[in-house]
Amino acid sequence: MPGNHSDGGGANSRRDFLKQAAWLGIGAGALASPWPQVLAAPASSASDVATTRSGKIRGYLDRGVRVFKGIPYGADTSTRRFMPALRETPWRGVRETLAHGASAPQSGTEESISEDCLFLNVYTPGLGDGGARPILFYLHGGGYNNGSGSSPLYDSVNLCRRGDVVVVTVNHRLNAFGYLYLGELGGEDLQWSGNVGQLDLVQALQWVREHAHEFGGDAGNVTVFGQSGGGAKIATLMAMPAAAGLFHRALTMSGQQVTAAGPRAATQRTRLLLDALRIAPDQLDRLRTLPMAKILEAARTRDPSRIEDTSLYFGPVMDARSLHRHPFYPDAPAQSAHIPMIIGNTRDETRAFLGNDPDNFTLTWEQLPARLQAQQYTDLLPETVIAEYRRLYPDYTPSQVFFAATTAGRSWRGAIEEAEARARQGSPTWAYQLDWGSPLDDGKFGAMHTLDIPLVFDNIAQPGSRTGTGADAQRLAEQMSGMLLALARQGDPNHAGIPHWAPYSLQRRQTMLFDLPPHLESDPRGGERKLYERAPFIQRGTM
Repeated sequence: MPGNHSDGGGANSRRDFLKQAAWLGIGAGALASPWPQVLAAPASSASDVATTRSGKIRGYLDRGVRVFKGIPYGADTSTRRFMPALRETPWRGVRETLAHGASAPQSGTEESISEDCLFLNVYTPGLGDGGARPILFYLHGGGYNNGSGSSPLYDSVNLCRRGDVVVVTVNHRLNAFGYLYLGELGGEDLQWSGNVGQLDLVQALQWVREHAHEFGGDAGNVTVFGQSGGGAKIATLMAMPAAAGLFHRALTMSGQQVTAAGPRAATQRTRLLLDALRIAPDQLDRLRTLPMAKILEAARTRDPSRIEDTSLYFGPVMDARSLHRHPFYPDAPAQSAHIPMIIGNTRDETRAFLGNDPDNFTLTWEQLPARLQAQQYTDLLPETVIAEYRRLYPDYTPSQVFFAATTAGRSWRGAIEEAEARARQGSPTWAYQLDWGSPLDDGKFGAMHTLDIPLVFDNIAQPGSRTGTGADAQRLAEQMSGMLLALARQGDPNHAGIPHWAPYSLQRRQTMLFDLPPHLESDPRGGERKLYERAPFIQRGTM
């Protein structure tokens, strides 16, 4: 991988922060505000100044935790599209790091977006105090397409206070800007293009290792954790040689990456994007200067490999440079075999995506086959699937079968594939399933996708949380944040708030079911597992 050098970057001023803070005064009732609820500049002092490799930064104190937002870990990528990022430009004086940096280019967000998006946020109970605390490094969801490390759900003050840890959240390049593979069409400078979003994460982890001591953390004890796309990015990092040794524990939440895109499939998608932009393959230099909005619009071209009507898939590519193998096929990556890992999911994942259609709650047996055919994303006859679910769960309604089968056929299957691969490898692995459901909306969304985020961050009162703020939700938050903190501190998720949690094995397939009370169960949903094993598993969009 090319080395990092100093180039490009800019500083956020206190005046910019104050203007932004005023703009951020949006209602607390918003379901998923993209920014924290900030009404005034946080108090800061000389004791909130840290020294980084490129200059000094000033953060602020929040309930005893020092917070630094928008720290650059790389240069503006606009002049290096589709290429590995350079190191951030040093600055003079003290840079104010009081507000989040820009998010990566993406559609459908209210956040500020820019190709100058390589920023991270640090939360720490102690600054330069030699504390050698565990470091938690969070990778956001949104697939490889959208999202950022700036959501209120990722506010890490509670985790720091509960576990005496350092927490880092991060932005990196996404979609075509981070994963457009040009290796078969372009020159040497574009050979890394299919994985520069992943290489951004490697660069951020290198920054964390370099600055761990300054922020009171232990460079030898870094836990990566992430939900949905964040979990998939972790699975991919576990197979990337450049990431070896940069993290020491892993927790993935409803996010897997069993296979990556092959170079042929990735190049086919690149050609579709070029066609939409009316750019010939021998005119790739035009891609470097197009407005980012044009590239984002072209990326909305339908992906022919996916049965749903959706935009082009951009994700990690097996490019024989930064990624030499599929992340978890045909086996778990040997370079990460020693890393303790938790693999989790939620019981009702697809209610988050499919629960907003009221018709899905009133399905008849006659309507179910066509609806299931379109949404399970697994090539099994829907009649076969329905018959087996009716045998396994005779009390299920058509709608319950629909949500259970789409969950099993889509996200849950990848989690099982990874857990089985790790078990065959003999690697320390624990599996969980969130069974406790959201009490909101009369409970109809159940244990939906994303429900475990506020529980693991101990953030049930934050904007965007769907847990409610009742005593039951807080008990789950204590159990699940405790799981993460125990993993980070001791390499094992067991703690006093849950029953003994045995590692996942092929003999018993032990899984912690987080509910009230939590309990360990062997091979939960084993019938569903055997049903979907009838079809080979290939990550959607990678072939």
